[in-house]
Amino acid sequence: MVHLLNISIIVPLLNEADNISQLIAHINSHHPPPLQVIMVDGGSTDDSVGIARRLLNDLSSVAQTAIDWHVIESIAGRARQMNAGAMLATGDVLLFLHADTQLPIDAIDNIQQAMIQYDWGRFDVRLNSRDPLLKIVGLMINQRSRLVSIATGDQAIFIKKSVFGQLGGYADQPLMEDVELCKRLKRIARPACLKSKVTTSARRWQQHGTWRTIFLMWYLRFDYWRGVSPEVLRQRYYR
Repeated sequence: MVHLLNISIIVPLLNEADNISQLIAHINSHHPPPLQVIMVDGGSTDDSVGIARRLLNDLSSVAQTAIDWHVIESIAGRARQMNAGAMLATGDVLLFLHADTQLPIDAIDNIQQAMIQYDWGRFDVRLNSRDPLLKIVGLMINQRSRLVSIATGDQAIFIKKSVFGQLGGYADQPLMEDVELCKRLKRIARPACLKSKVTTSARRWQQHGTWRTIFLMWYLRFDYWRGVSPEVLRQRYYR
Protein backbone atom coordinates (compact mmCIF):
# COMPACT_ATOMS: atom_id res chain seq x y z
CA MET A 1 0.00 0.00 0.00
CA VAL A 2 1.35 3.43 -1.01
CA HIS A 3 1.79 5.92 1.84
CA LEU A 4 0.24 9.28 0.88
CA LEU A 5 2.16 12.26 2.17
CA ASN A 6 0.63 14.95 4.40
CA ILE A 7 0.48 18.47 3.02
CA SER A 8 1.09 21.83 4.71
CA ILE A 9 -0.21 24.90 2.85
CA ILE A 10 1.76 28.12 3.33
CA VAL A 11 0.08 31.41 2.40
CA PRO A 12 2.03 34.69 2.45
CA LEU A 13 -0.19 37.65 3.31
CA LEU A 14 0.22 41.36 2.68
CA ASN A 15 -2.91 43.51 2.89
CA GLU A 16 -5.21 40.65 1.88
CA ALA A 17 -8.17 41.57 4.10
CA ASP A 18 -10.58 41.31 1.16
CA ASN A 19 -9.45 37.76 0.30
CA ILE A 20 -9.02 36.05 3.68
CA SER A 21 -12.64 35.01 4.28
CA GLN A 22 -12.90 33.39 0.85
CA LEU A 23 -9.46 31.81 1.26
CA ILE A 24 -10.32 30.13 4.58
CA ALA A 25 -13.73 28.92 3.39
CA HIS A 26 -12.23 27.57 0.17
CA ILE A 27 -9.43 25.61 1.83
CA ASN A 28 -11.79 24.31 4.51
CA SER A 29 -14.06 22.84 1.80
CA HIS A 30 -11.38 20.47 0.48
CA HIS A 31 -11.77 16.71 0.90
CA PRO A 32 -9.38 15.34 1.83
CA PRO A 33 -8.18 18.43 3.70
CA PRO A 34 -4.55 19.48 4.02
CA LEU A 35 -2.85 18.59 7.29
CA GLN A 36 -2.04 22.22 8.08
CA VAL A 37 -2.46 25.79 6.82
CA ILE A 38 0.01 28.50 7.85
CA MET A 39 -0.78 32.11 6.94
CA VAL A 40 2.31 34.31 7.25
CA ASP A 41 1.75 38.06 7.38
CA GLY A 42 4.50 40.39 6.23
CA GLY A 43 3.40 43.65 7.85
CA SER A 44 -0.14 44.25 6.60
CA THR A 45 -1.73 47.60 7.42
CA ASP A 46 -5.34 46.50 6.77
CA ASP A 47 -5.76 44.22 9.84
CA SER A 48 -5.21 41.04 7.80
CA VAL A 49 -3.84 39.28 10.90
CA GLY A 50 -6.74 40.29 13.11
CA ILE A 51 -9.32 39.34 10.49
CA ALA A 52 -7.71 35.94 9.91
CA ARG A 53 -7.57 35.15 13.62
CA ARG A 54 -11.17 36.22 14.22
CA LEU A 55 -12.41 34.13 11.30
CA LEU A 56 -10.51 31.08 12.52
CA ASN A 57 -11.86 31.55 16.04
CA ASP A 58 -15.39 31.71 14.60
CA LEU A 59 -14.70 28.60 12.53
CA SER A 60 -13.48 26.59 15.51
CA SER A 61 -16.44 27.68 17.62
CA VAL A 62 -19.11 26.44 15.18
CA ALA A 63 -17.52 23.30 13.74
CA GLN A 64 -14.69 20.86 14.13
CA THR A 65 -11.97 21.28 11.52
CA ALA A 66 -9.45 18.63 10.58
CA ILE A 67 -6.98 21.32 9.56
CA ASP A 68 -4.28 22.67 11.87
CA TRP A 69 -4.57 26.44 11.23
CA HIS A 70 -1.89 28.99 12.13
CA VAL A 71 -1.51 32.75 11.66
CA ILE A 72 2.02 34.06 12.23
CA GLU A 73 3.91 37.27 11.49
CA SER A 74 7.22 37.65 9.72
CA ILE A 75 9.65 40.17 8.30
CA ALA A 76 8.22 41.59 5.07
CA GLY A 77 9.14 39.90 1.82
CA ARG A 78 7.35 36.99 0.18
CA ALA A 79 10.42 34.74 0.20
CA ARG A 80 11.06 35.43 3.90
CA GLN A 81 7.40 34.86 4.75
CA MET A 82 7.27 31.52 2.94
CA ASN A 83 10.53 30.39 4.54
CA ALA A 84 9.10 31.31 7.97
CA GLY A 85 6.01 29.25 7.24
CA ALA A 86 8.12 26.31 6.06
CA MET A 87 9.99 26.31 9.37
CA LEU A 88 6.72 25.81 11.23
CA ALA A 89 5.29 23.26 8.79
CA THR A 90 4.88 19.66 9.92
CA GLY A 91 3.70 18.19 6.60
CA ASP A 92 5.79 16.03 4.28
CA VAL A 93 4.93 18.33 1.36
CA LEU A 94 4.86 22.14 1.31
CA LEU A 95 2.30 23.85 -0.94
CA PHE A 96 2.90 27.58 -1.45
CA LEU A 97 -0.37 29.34 -2.22
CA HIS A 98 -1.06 33.00 -2.95
CA ALA A 99 -3.99 34.46 -1.02
CA ASP A 100 -5.81 35.42 -4.24
CA THR A 101 -5.42 31.97 -5.82
CA GLN A 102 -7.93 29.11 -5.46
CA LEU A 103 -6.98 25.46 -5.70
CA PRO A 104 -9.01 22.92 -7.69
CA ILE A 105 -11.27 20.95 -5.38
CA ASP A 106 -9.22 17.75 -5.87
CA ALA A 107 -5.89 19.51 -5.30
CA ILE A 108 -4.82 17.53 -2.22
CA ASP A 109 -5.54 14.20 -3.91
CA ASN A 110 -3.70 15.34 -7.03
CA ILE A 111 -0.60 16.38 -5.09
CA GLN A 112 -0.53 13.20 -3.04
CA GLN A 113 -0.68 11.08 -6.18
CA ALA A 114 1.96 13.18 -7.93
CA MET A 115 4.34 12.91 -4.99
CA ILE A 116 4.50 9.13 -5.45
CA GLN A 117 6.72 9.76 -8.49
CA TYR A 118 7.91 13.37 -8.20
CA ASP A 119 9.75 15.59 -5.71
CA TRP A 120 8.03 18.82 -6.72
CA GLY A 121 5.47 20.26 -9.09
CA ARG A 122 2.92 22.90 -9.94
CA PHE A 123 -0.61 23.32 -11.33
CA ASP A 124 -1.79 24.78 -14.59
CA VAL A 125 -3.34 28.22 -14.09
CA ARG A 126 -6.36 30.17 -15.31
CA LEU A 127 -7.00 33.87 -14.75
CA ASN A 128 -10.41 34.75 -13.30
CA SER A 129 -11.55 36.80 -16.26
CA ARG A 130 -13.79 36.25 -19.28
CA ASP A 131 -11.44 38.31 -21.43
CA PRO A 132 -10.41 36.02 -24.35
CA LEU A 133 -6.92 37.52 -24.34
CA LEU A 134 -6.42 36.61 -20.67
CA LYS A 135 -7.53 33.05 -21.44
CA ILE A 136 -4.75 32.93 -24.03
CA VAL A 137 -2.32 34.38 -21.47
CA GLY A 138 -3.16 31.49 -19.12
CA LEU A 139 -2.56 28.96 -21.89
CA MET A 140 0.79 30.59 -22.70
CA ILE A 141 1.87 30.52 -19.05
CA ASN A 142 1.03 26.82 -18.81
CA GLN A 143 2.78 25.89 -22.03
CA ARG A 144 5.90 27.89 -21.22
CA SER A 145 6.06 26.34 -17.76
CA ARG A 146 5.70 22.84 -19.20
CA LEU A 147 8.48 23.45 -21.74
CA VAL A 148 11.08 25.03 -19.45
CA SER A 149 10.17 23.47 -16.06
CA ILE A 150 9.86 26.90 -14.44
CA ALA A 151 6.73 27.88 -12.49
CA THR A 152 5.52 31.11 -10.96
CA GLY A 153 3.98 31.49 -7.52
CA ASP A 154 0.51 31.85 -9.07
CA GLN A 155 0.76 28.19 -10.12
CA ALA A 156 0.82 26.93 -6.51
CA ILE A 157 4.26 25.31 -6.36
CA PHE A 158 4.49 22.21 -4.14
CA ILE A 159 7.64 20.45 -2.98
CA LYS A 160 8.69 17.74 -0.56
CA LYS A 161 9.81 19.39 2.66
CA SER A 162 13.04 17.40 2.69
CA VAL A 163 13.96 18.70 -0.77
CA PHE A 164 13.03 22.27 0.19
CA GLY A 165 15.35 21.99 3.19
CA GLN A 166 18.11 20.50 1.06
CA LEU A 167 17.97 23.57 -1.20
CA GLY A 168 17.94 26.00 1.74
CA GLY A 169 14.44 27.27 0.97
CA TYR A 170 13.62 30.35 -1.07
CA ALA A 171 16.48 32.67 -1.88
CA ASP A 172 16.29 35.88 0.16
CA GLN A 173 15.45 38.20 -2.73
CA PRO A 174 12.58 40.65 -3.30
CA LEU A 175 11.38 39.34 -6.69
CA MET A 176 11.73 36.23 -8.87
CA GLU A 177 12.11 34.04 -5.79
CA ASP A 178 9.79 31.49 -7.41
CA VAL A 179 11.81 31.40 -10.64
CA GLU A 180 15.05 31.06 -8.69
CA LEU A 181 13.67 28.15 -6.66
CA CYS A 182 12.51 26.35 -9.81
CA LYS A 183 15.90 26.85 -11.47
CA ARG A 184 17.51 25.00 -8.56
CA LEU A 185 14.77 22.38 -8.36
CA LYS A 186 14.95 21.37 -12.00
CA ARG A 187 18.64 20.54 -11.59
CA ILE A 188 17.45 17.81 -9.21
CA ALA A 189 14.35 16.53 -10.99
CA ARG A 190 11.64 17.46 -13.47
CA PRO A 191 8.40 18.80 -12.00
CA ALA A 192 4.96 17.24 -11.94
CA CYS A 193 3.01 19.51 -14.31
CA LEU A 194 -0.57 18.97 -13.16
CA LYS A 195 -3.27 19.75 -15.70
CA SER A 196 -5.75 20.62 -12.94
CA LYS A 197 -6.05 24.40 -12.87
CA VAL A 198 -5.70 26.85 -10.02
CA THR A 199 -7.72 30.04 -10.49
CA THR A 200 -5.82 33.23 -9.78
CA SER A 201 -6.72 36.90 -9.74
CA ALA A 202 -6.46 38.88 -12.96
CA ARG A 203 -6.39 42.18 -11.04
CA ARG A 204 -2.87 43.19 -12.07
CA TRP A 205 -3.60 42.56 -15.76
CA GLN A 206 -6.84 44.49 -15.51
CA GLN A 207 -5.37 47.44 -13.60
CA HIS A 208 -2.25 47.91 -15.72
CA GLY A 209 -3.40 46.64 -19.11
CA THR A 210 -2.98 43.16 -20.56
CA TRP A 211 -0.41 43.90 -23.25
CA ARG A 212 1.58 46.20 -20.99
CA THR A 213 1.70 43.50 -18.29
CA ILE A 214 2.70 40.81 -20.82
CA PHE A 215 5.62 42.91 -22.05
CA LEU A 216 6.64 43.87 -18.53
CA MET A 217 6.75 40.25 -17.34
CA TRP A 218 8.79 39.07 -20.33
CA TYR A 219 11.12 42.05 -19.94
CA LEU A 220 11.66 41.29 -16.25
CA ARG A 221 12.33 37.59 -16.88
CA PHE A 222 14.77 38.37 -19.67
CA ASP A 223 16.66 40.84 -17.48
CA TYR A 224 16.72 38.34 -14.60
CA TRP A 225 18.12 35.70 -16.97
CA ARG A 226 20.91 38.09 -17.98
CA GLY A 227 21.80 38.89 -14.38
CA VAL A 228 19.99 42.11 -13.45
CA SER A 229 19.58 42.45 -9.66
CA PRO A 230 16.22 41.33 -8.21
CA GLU A 231 16.10 44.64 -6.29
CA VAL A 232 16.27 46.59 -9.58
CA LEU A 233 13.60 44.33 -11.07
CA ARG A 234 11.39 44.86 -8.03
CA GLN A 235 11.54 48.63 -8.52
CA ARG A 236 10.45 48.22 -12.16
CA TYR A 237 7.69 45.76 -11.27
CA TYR A 238 6.08 47.95 -8.62
CA ARG A 239 6.60 51.15 -10.59
